[in-house]
Amino acid sequence: MTRPAAGVLPRLHALRHSDGWIFGTMLLSACLSLTASFVLSVDALALAADPAADLSCNLNSVVSCGTVGSSWQAHLFGFPNAFLGLMCEPVVITIATAGLGGTRFPRWFMFAAQVVYTLGLVFAYWLLSQSMYVIGALCPWCLLVTVSTTLVWSTLTHVNIRDGNLFLPRRAQAALRAAIAADLDALAVTIWLLALALLIVLRYGAALFG
Repeated sequence: MTRPAAGVLPRLHALRHSDGWIFGTMLLSACLSLTASFVLSVDALALAADPAADLSCNLNSVVSCGTVGSSWQAHLFGFPNAFLGLMCEPVVITIATAGLGGTRFPRWFMFAAQVVYTLGLVFAYWLLSQSMYVIGALCPWCLLVTVSTTLVWSTLTHVNIRDGNLFLPRRAQAALRAAIAADLDALAVTIWLLALALLIVLRYGAALFG
């Protein structure tokens, strides 16, 4: 009776480590981020034309895309931050689509992608911290970008560790490869996102729905 159940876990493990699952997750996450970036770009243009524009995601004093989009943090480089997503996510979509087809990019390219996307991840969480603790409002589309960026980064990191693209010392490479083989990366990302949700609830509580 226990044999069928015992065989499920190895199959799930093999599925999670397959190119179809990894690059499929990367592709879906990048598409979600691109969609959110497009909506945010449209909203940014609407705010530029009318700073008092009533955006569809202006739900209350806490959940307000307009409040976040009107801040200086939303235009840190002199243009809407969402434009960065429009430029970067198509590259990730290309990597994911090619990966699903069995293509492997040069090691230097994947290392460069890791560096650039890590900077993007840091930037996304800086913007989230500014939104939560300085601006005092949340943007649902921005949160979607943050979550999808986290998922893209985690899958990209998984691939680069697995394929040895990060130019790490031999011992570090072996330790990290063992960690992803044991699914510790999936556990870490799950805890990471749950902690993020808990942090938002603790910060705003019932005001999120008020």
